Amino acid sequence: MSRKRKSSQQRPEYQISIPERNEIKSFLQDCKAPRNLKHIAEALRVETAAGQDALDKRLKAMLRDGEIIKNRRDGYGLIDKMDLIAGRVIGHHEGYGFLRPDSGDEDIFLPAREMRSLLHGDRAIVRLDGQDRRGRTTGALVEVLDRAHTRIIGRYFHEHHFGYVVPDNKRIHQDIFVPSEGQGKAKSGQFVVVEITRQPDKHTQPVGKIVEILVEDNESNLVADIAVRAYDLPHTWPDSVATEIARLDPEARVDSKDREDFRNLPFVTIDGEDARDFDDAVYCEKTEDGWRLLVAIADVSHYVKMHTALDQEAELRGTSVYFPQRVVPMLPEVLSNELCSLKPAVDRLVLVCELTINQKGKVKHRRFTPGVIRSAARMTYTEVAGIVVDKDKLLQKQYQHLVNQFRDLFELYQLMHARRRKLGLLDFDATESKLQFDELGNIVRIYPMHRNDAHRLIEEFMLAANIAAADFLLENKTPILYRNHEPPGVEKLTEVRKFLGEFGLELAGGDEPEAKHYAELIEKVRERDDAHLIETVLLRSMRLAFYGEQNLGHFGLAFAAYTHFTSPIRRYPDLLVHRAIKYLLTQKKKREFAYTMEDMHRLGESCSMTERRAEEASREVLQRMKCIFMRDKIGEVYTGTVSSVTGFGLFVDLDDVYIEGLVHVTSLPADYYHFDAIGHRLRGERTGRTFRLANRLKVKVVRVDAEDRKIDFELVESKT
Repeated sequence: MSRKRKSSQQRPEYQISIPERNEIKSFLQDCKAPRNLKHIAEALRVETAAGQDALDKRLKAMLRDGEIIKNRRDGYGLIDKMDLIAGRVIGHHEGYGFLRPDSGDEDIFLPAREMRSLLHGDRAIVRLDGQDRRGRTTGALVEVLDRAHTRIIGRYFHEHHFGYVVPDNKRIHQDIFVPSEGQGKAKSGQFVVVEITRQPDKHTQPVGKIVEILVEDNESNLVADIAVRAYDLPHTWPDSVATEIARLDPEARVDSKDREDFRNLPFVTIDGEDARDFDDAVYCEKTEDGWRLLVAIADVSHYVKMHTALDQEAELRGTSVYFPQRVVPMLPEVLSNELCSLKPAVDRLVLVCELTINQKGKVKHRRFTPGVIRSAARMTYTEVAGIVVDKDKLLQKQYQHLVNQFRDLFELYQLMHARRRKLGLLDFDATESKLQFDELGNIVRIYPMHRNDAHRLIEEFMLAANIAAADFLLENKTPILYRNHEPPGVEKLTEVRKFLGEFGLELAGGDEPEAKHYAELIEKVRERDDAHLIETVLLRSMRLAFYGEQNLGHFGLAFAAYTHFTSPIRRYPDLLVHRAIKYLLTQKKKREFAYTMEDMHRLGESCSMTERRAEEASREVLQRMKCIFMRDKIGEVYTGTVSSVTGFGLFVDLDDVYIEGLVHVTSLPADYYHFDAIGHRLRGERTGRTFRLANRLKVKVVRVDAEDRKIDFELVESKT
């Protein structure tokens, strides 16, 4: 759980000129055998002692990064020339594992004997070692490049004068031995954090000492604590951050003549009932030619300056992480819930995106400006939908001074949304589940969260502001992070087309379909009984979105350029975009922009990683809490929908409790089942009985294991 801080501007600096990495690799490529430091220095004309010291550091850095390898005679060589492969270790709970090569090639099987020296997540170099009985390419460990774990969370056990920790992450297959001097006050059965004092090798298991005992008043809090530590989420504030926070001005003062005063306009925030930070507010008005839309976003960059402790901590966190009863924020609460939160009736500093929109819903002009607003009301999605959609008389009376504003906002939303739909809006409206807790922290029910038109209204305006920011920065050639979403790959498209062919359907667009072709197909099948099945398969053909310094467009949203601008309280990429916009508005003539493309490349990888980490941690907590909720439901029968089909069984999503579990293939009616990955189905060899994605099934809960995050069902009968 190390906390490595690295400023966006920090790079390795050598006081003396030495060869670049590519030059070193080019030299080694031409060599017939590995070369030691002396040979490399002579060949590349590094003659001074200081130069050779610097070259030695660079070689060690390249070694650490897996670009080169060093043999037992201190000779350096390229990995591919020595028939070696570098990659990340993927562990399996049964003791074996795989090496996922950095090159993206096929995974290499690592037998249990090779995994004795490794833990899941380690970076290693292996030598190809033939094939096993199943025809899998196997590897033999050559060297561990980097250890993924210095601390591990798990359950502690004490037996016969010695202790050990069973890792909570089941991919970490080895228990950590804890000698008596490292056991502290831990009791058998408690969750603990163990610091590894000796990594595993061929002969000994890992050894550690207990550094933290997790004790909470309820399971929900304990589950969140486990995830925070298991995913290495930064969750405490360094003293340097507290010092900087203490210096912040609690008043939102208009800091310059360049900041425009919008306090006379009735901006409103529209969020969920349980939202605590409000980073966006909206206002619109009709004009002779169409509309004027103002999207005001909290001016986080005014408070979080580059190279400060606050900035470094925000970069390290990358994003806020949301659990059912807890948030691990990117920024301290004095900023996220106070100074930067657009609360009603108080002055707040903002960065405003002003859009001029014609009567057809097209943005004709954009303008960005620092500003100050005073929100007129903190509204919820439910309230706004009640006012403009349901025509709720009580709500309309309560907010009578804002009713016309809500009607204008809704009219503009409908106009812009209709235009985007004509251009090919791809809208997968997935249902998310939410947990309700009692006063003791116990889950009392799980219910669906349905989006209404107020959600879509805010989404439409945020999309417009994000596009405007991307276009503005792209035109000015300013380094930022784009939100990229690439088209589906060739392999996925081939599978989708084969699947659709079984239904007599086609996906238009040839080898490079666009979002509009997906949208047309979804609209075509909307009234079919199997519409959910087809939509699910289309959705799963999509790639994941990511952050990058190059603009690759956003396939799913059908935008040529897209970025994130509207949530700087909870996303670091948005804060970077704000800095870029303010640089163009106020400082372009004074100095160069502080970030380079190289900085953005590194930040793109970092922010994509922290985003995935947050999603995985949140998903794991939710799954674990759902298991806790289902523990006393064993034997109960539910109806559900097949949400996924694999070679080992069917995952079924229950109707009433929004929980997913597995019907293992061995619990299906007696037969030998063949898995059809393209058709998303299991088919019985003898009976011909078929189970496929979106089938309706009746199942019984037979097993729940919260620590494994698994719920097992048994088939009662097939509904369809």
